[in-house]
Amino acid sequence: MASVKKAPRRTAERIMLASLELFNRFGVPNVSTTMIAADLGISPGNLYYHYPAKEELINGLFKRYEGALNELLPASQGVRDVEDAWFFMHSLFELVWQYRFLYRDLNDLLSNNRMLESHFKTVLLNKSRAMRQLLNGLSSSGAVRIDAREVEATANNMVVVVTYWLSFEYVQNPRQALESGNAQQALLRGAQHALQVLAPFLETSQRQHLLSLSEAYSTETPTP
Repeated sequence: MASVKKAPRRTAERIMLASLELFNRFGVPNVSTTMIAADLGISPGNLYYHYPAKEELINGLFKRYEGALNELLPASQGVRDVEDAWFFMHSLFELVWQYRFLYRDLNDLLSNNRMLESHFKTVLLNKSRAMRQLLNGLSSSGAVRIDAREVEATANNMVVVVTYWLSFEYVQNPRQALESGNAQQALLRGAQHALQVLAPFLETSQRQHLLSLSEAYSTETPTP
């Protein structure tokens, strides 16, 4: 039986994926459209035909991130124990890592891009809502004991960790922290940082389970 050849990716999609890889690796300010074209082996004119400005690539990637985030966040409503919370947070950090250029250069991007400036506020609001839902689910199941007056501040603290976790990773090791080979351990640390915000409110057995999860995953061999 003859093998079926896969259709080549459309140029616009190849440009978008290459841009994501380069932005993640080097940061948006250090990547030009000429550099993207060279990486793909196409002419700058071909790239400009699809994306006349670098800002269009940034905005297109952000919209993909925002769409994926909006699909993921409703899962917070199903969190009932520490293990549920662990996997939800890990999934959230995986998505942030996939589009880490947004967080790596967040302040610079927001100061130079009006669309991101307005939309990222919505991203933060949606994350805060998801964290409140997560806390409410844990509270209703008895996994946490938290005063209703503490829920909003605790949810916002978790969002702060998610938003600036990559900056914390970066300042510790600027040359290698955001390279793909460091992803697994970075993701584990991020999830642990966020969930430790919950630790003071966790029921005793749930707190012990969080410690066990942290120890089990931190001893795993990092993914190359």
